[in-house]
Amino acid sequence: MQDKYITVSQLTKYIKYKIDNDVHLNEVFLKGEISNFKAHSRGHFYFTLKDEGSRINAIMFASSTKNIKFTPTDGMKVMVTGKISVFEANGGYQIYVNEMLEDGVGNLYIAFEQLKKKLEAEGLFDGGSKKKIPKIPNRIGVITASTGAAIKDIISTIKRRWPLCEVILFPSLVQGEEAASDIVMQIKRAEQYDLDTLIVGRGGGSIEDLWPFNEEIVARAIYDCTIPTISAVGHEIDFTIADFVADLRAPTPTGAAEMAVPQISDVNNYLNQLKIRLNKSIQNSIIHNKQRLESIKSKYVFTNPISIYQTKEMLFDSLFDRIKYAMSDFVKNYRNKLNEIRNSYIFSTPNAIYKDKRFKYNDLITKLEFNIKSLVNSKERTLINVKSSYILQNPYHLIDKKSNKYLNLVSKLETLSPLLTLKRGYSMTKFNGKVIENCKELKKDDKIEIEFRDGKVDAKVI
Repeated sequence: MQDKYITVSQLTKYIKYKIDNDVHLNEVFLKGEISNFKAHSRGHFYFTLKDEGSRINAIMFASSTKNIKFTPTDGMKVMVTGKISVFEANGGYQIYVNEMLEDGVGNLYIAFEQLKKKLEAEGLFDGGSKKKIPKIPNRIGVITASTGAAIKDIISTIKRRWPLCEVILFPSLVQGEEAASDIVMQIKRAEQYDLDTLIVGRGGGSIEDLWPFNEEIVARAIYDCTIPTISAVGHEIDFTIADFVADLRAPTPTGAAEMAVPQISDVNNYLNQLKIRLNKSIQNSIIHNKQRLESIKSKYVFTNPISIYQTKEMLFDSLFDRIKYAMSDFVKNYRNKLNEIRNSYIFSTPNAIYKDKRFKYNDLITKLEFNIKSLVNSKERTLINVKSSYILQNPYHLIDKKSNKYLNLVSKLETLSPLLTLKRGYSMTKFNGKVIENCKELKKDDKIEIEFRDGKVDAKVI
């Protein structure tokens, strides 16, 4: 009865034998999109080839990879040639690729590039808008899955490097259709806490697994976040839109924790260096001040204070004597002036001066009265002469004489008048109100005025 049962290994070997001997599977031509691509250090390529409905594991050994002219990446569409076989260790079938050709880029990669160009054009990637990550934070927020290696690595790294820092987890979906909106909600929630730094990320995975961090709503939420943000999505080779809009990009979640906090030993070393520098600075300051004190103590003012006093005393005596002599000369000078005034003619004979001025005053009064009488007599004689003059005796004869003289002058004026010349057919040319006597006084385009007997016209020189 037991002879009917075979082992799993026997079944796997049988299936492998059947597949390996199927001529249709010895050379298969497939096309699809690369996912979960990994390049081994020995040169082998491990990846998944997929389309809209299925996927198949693939391996390409180093002997074949050296012939590829491009670098395969997730999301790239390729055409491969190889054979189908079974990997006995897990019983899974896979394709062993011999040749690979590039066949365009997958839809997710196209969407990634389109969103990247859009946000870059809007300035969301500009370095000038990025916030500086605090060097010594007190509280750090982490948005990632509550389970998994990412949060464990972040917490353990922070506690190891900087145990004084508090870590607050904001659990979020990091994979699937609802992940993007959940990440945005947790970012807004984190802004209500007093955080110094915010880490947003997850562990590695395929491009589909990491896609929530390529969604536009997540990118804009990270850009608008008021907290300095570190993006830590996937492995070092993985790049997402979140990496470009974040204030700092970490290659891994562990790397984000290392960037977010300092190493406590480094801080201690830095503090010790500051302590040494401070002590040295204090010592130098003390030495410098001691030298200054010694220099001040050795100055003449402290070594010979009595001599300074004596010098000042001598200077004071000299100034006092100068002031004393100056005051004496001043008083003597004004006393002499006072004596001169007292002995002057004005004070010694004031009555004689008054009599002299009185005599001169009376003499002036006498001369003034005589001149006034002489003037009045002269005016009276002049008035008598005027009354008896020929003008008053013959006024009409004088008017006729003046009238004839006036008519004679008017006749001469009319003879010389330019208006009489205009009446004879001549004209008069003016430029800026001035009569032009010579054509050389004018130049081309000058505006002139020509006056005739009966009017004026404006003209232009050509």
